[in-house]
Amino acid sequence: MTFFAAVDLGASSGRIAVGSLSDGKIVYEVVHRFPNHLITSESGSLLWNWPQLVDDVISGLQTAATKFKIASIGVDTWAVDYLLLDSSNTPSAPVYAYRDSRTDGLMEKAIGKYGKSEIYENSGIQFLPFNTIYQLLAAESAKELSDGSKFLMLPDAINFLLCGSTTNEITNASTTQLLDPVTRTWSWELIDRMQLPRSIFPDLHEARSVLGEIDGIPNLIGSKVVAVGSHDTASAVAGTPMLDPGSTIYISSGTWSLVGCELQSPITSDAAMNANLTNELGVDGTVRLLKNVAGMWIVSQLLQEWEEQGDYISVEDLVLLASDANEPETFIDPNNPVFLSPGPMEARIRKLVKENGAPLPTTKGEFGRLVFASLAMSYLKVVREIESVTGKQFESIHIVGGGSANHLLNQLTSDFTGKQVIAGPVEATLMGNIGMQAMAAGLIRDLAELRSIVANSASLAVFNPRESL
Repeated sequence: MTFFAAVDLGASSGRIAVGSLSDGKIVYEVVHRFPNHLITSESGSLLWNWPQLVDDVISGLQTAATKFKIASIGVDTWAVDYLLLDSSNTPSAPVYAYRDSRTDGLMEKAIGKYGKSEIYENSGIQFLPFNTIYQLLAAESAKELSDGSKFLMLPDAINFLLCGSTTNEITNASTTQLLDPVTRTWSWELIDRMQLPRSIFPDLHEARSVLGEIDGIPNLIGSKVVAVGSHDTASAVAGTPMLDPGSTIYISSGTWSLVGCELQSPITSDAAMNANLTNELGVDGTVRLLKNVAGMWIVSQLLQEWEEQGDYISVEDLVLLASDANEPETFIDPNNPVFLSPGPMEARIRKLVKENGAPLPTTKGEFGRLVFASLAMSYLKVVREIESVTGKQFESIHIVGGGSANHLLNQLTSDFTGKQVIAGPVEATLMGNIGMQAMAAGLIRDLAELRSIVANSASLAVFNPRESL
């Protein structure tokens, strides 16, 4: 049996899993889990604890290697953040977190200087203040981009430490807002207009590429490092069992909810730009037309706020409380910038509800119901935008990721959109990661076969609309 190790790093936690193919199914075991926390530098910058993340990844892989003979390793993480290397391939700057304030105002300045249409036509990417393009402008202003500097998106920064590869996988590179989605190469025109040095941009590779072999890590020597959909959403979409992608909306539901559809070519029309849809690249030549919605982030911060007040409840507890709460009389916009930074959320929610002239939530169940209903309403808005921009009517919605276990949110999504919702698997990202490695090994033929295997591997739940809203 061939065993594949999947490294999956999220903005709040990471895990290492080992998977294989057995009787037409992907089976896997999570062998190591670890937290991932933001830290604050002496200057007040929000950073990732990169040395700790690296230690956790290496120790987790070594644990995996004591139990399995690892054929290959694939790495996926969240998007937009990067590691900066100097001319000797030594880290030369902190690994900033996308929620850091150093990019404040830079998106607006770039749009004012270079033009919104020009940026969108060259990248097809949603305008978000933390995109890599604005992080690099901040780095250039701070004189962090010296001669010989090169940046690697975080999955390929891990790959560099494993096998010395210094190239970037295409799905995560597309989130920089500096990639041409048609040619799947760097948009040198946009890079030049932003006055960023061309030399910092590494070569690109596609998922399924073999990047090298591990040398120097005990128990892993000789294991291949294989590119997967290195943006965790790309792996999640690859692992979404959409048997008819052309008629299905997907939602990868976690800290962020990524609401989108799979296309064969990007759409960079004025309508797509005005809807702020993003054309992120997917595996096997696909495009993910989607929009970011601030997912379970608000919920996780609420739970942390309550725990710090001495009242711990789980997500499952909150779902039960919210299920018994009354429907809210108003909604909040989960993407309101007020929710971007970490910290207490109750006061921010109350402020927005008060501005809408609606009764304030008072119980935890009412806060939960308001957030879940607002997420479902935001999903409806994005689905309508996608249908308008593509000129297509989608028949169903497939939800994967941690949020797919939230039966209340699934039902509200079906109710609000009037579409059937299929939920699961929770671990679509792991299945997509492992599946792409199996494709590289020649054990799975193509993306369609991978999704058929995932459908055969997972228990799926179906939700039908109780009413059309």
